[in-house]
Amino acid sequence: MTMKADRAPSRLVFVGAGNMAEALLGGLLRAGLCPPDRVVVTDLLPERLDLFASRFGVTTSADNAEAVRGADVVVLAVKPQSMDALLAELRESLPQEALVISIAAGIPTQRIEAALGGAPRVVRAMPNTPCLVGAGVSAIAPGAAATEADLRCAERLLRASGAVVRVPEQKMDAVTAVSGSGPAYFFYFIEAILTVAEEIDLDQETARTLAVATMEGAARLLRETGLPPDELRRRVTSKGGTTEAAIGVLEERHVSASLQDAVIAAKCRSQALSRG
Repeated sequence: MTMKADRAPSRLVFVGAGNMAEALLGGLLRAGLCPPDRVVVTDLLPERLDLFASRFGVTTSADNAEAVRGADVVVLAVKPQSMDALLAELRESLPQEALVISIAAGIPTQRIEAALGGAPRVVRAMPNTPCLVGAGVSAIAPGAAATEADLRCAERLLRASGAVVRVPEQKMDAVTAVSGSGPAYFFYFIEAILTVAEEIDLDQETARTLAVATMEGAARLLRETGLPPDELRRRVTSKGGTTEAAIGVLEERHVSASLQDAVIAAKCRSQALSRG
C-alpha cells in the first residue's frame, strides 16, 4: 500500500532527534501537515526526547524498533556512521508498506534497501540547516522501489521547511557539497568580515547587521533578477572603485579557486561516506 501524497501520515516516525529532525518536524507541524499525536520521535539522549516532547507535544521513545511498528512514514535522521547499526535494528519491525525517507549524508538508497531486506520504498533527501528557520532547500532522489506518490509525499513534508528539488541519485554527492555543506561557506565568509570589523572601525553589532542584510539582499537580487552572478558582480564593480580593490585582493589570493577546491573536497567526502 502506498500512502497518498496529499494525506497526512497516520504514524510518522523520526528516528533521531538531532537539529535537522527538529527543523523538519517544526516546519511540518507549523504547516499543519501532521498533528503531533501522530508523530513519534526516537533518540538515545533523554534530554533531546524531553525537548521534543515539551516543544512539539509529540510522543517520544528510546526504542527504535518498537517505534516504527505501524508507521507509514519513517524519517531516518541519524548520523551516517550510525546508519548500518540502525538499519539492522529496524529490519524486522519496519512495516513493508512504510515509506522510508533518509536524510543521512552520503548513504545511498541501495545500501538502505539491502540492509532492510525485501524492496522497501526509500527516498533519499539532503536538506540543509536553514530549514531551522523555514528557509532551507532539500534535494530528493528516489530509490529503486519509490513511486511518484512517494516523491510527492517527501516533497510535501520537506517543503514545509523550504524549497525542494528533484535530482538523480548520482548527483546527491554534488548536492551535499553545494547546499548541504553550503551554509557553512557563507557563515565562514561572514565570520571573516566580523573578525576584521573593529580593525576597520565598526562595532560587532553594526558589522553583523550590515553583513547579514547585505548577504540576504544579494541572494534576493540573484534570485529575483535571474541574472548570472558574474554580471551582478560586474554591475557593482566600478573601475578604480572600492569593490574593484576588494575583488583584486580575492583574485590575488586565489579565493575563487580555493572555494572550488573546498566544494570538490566536500563532494569527495560524501562519496567516501557512500562507500562506507
